[in-house]
Amino acid sequence: MWRKLGIPCGLLLVLVAAGWSVLENERILADGQVVRLALAPVDPRSLMQGDYMALNYAVQDRLRDSRPFEDGFVVVQVDARGVGAFVRTQPRAAPVSPDEVALRYRVRYDSRRSIRNSLRFATNAFFFEEGSGPRYEQAKYGEFRVGANGEPRLVALLDGELARLGENRY
Repeated sequence: MWRKLGIPCGLLLVLVAAGWSVLENERILADGQVVRLALAPVDPRSLMQGDYMALNYAVQDRLRDSRPFEDGFVVVQVDARGVGAFVRTQPRAAPVSPDEVALRYRVRYDSRRSIRNSLRFATNAFFFEEGSGPRYEQAKYGEFRVGANGEPRLVALLDGELARLGENRY
């Protein structure tokens, strides 16, 4: 009896959890605050995934310099154009000023060597159609939607004039 009920209940629980996650991401993409971050791109190619641009952010470089040891939030000050600049790090998503936005980052460790392995901030890649790479060579900014919880979602790449070069294909 419990077996017959357990499988459908477990499946229902998995579907509800997956649906909730999708709903949260869609809410961030629809209603999140727009923040633009300066890029430091590299253009690799993946045989399995196609063409993409590996992304690094100026804010992320400043964050690495501060050497965080645990997960937290990097606070950026957003100017009139919507471009964010590094201000500080803090443990919670609680910006002090209305022109500041907190973005979540995660520190990952190499358990074999007991050292910090990497800093995870936003997404590290932007995928595009094969052959359209030259369009993205002039990318200077990534445009994000940021949820109230500090989770950033990359929505587009922008040129130096903040014109959209292409949108992220979710």
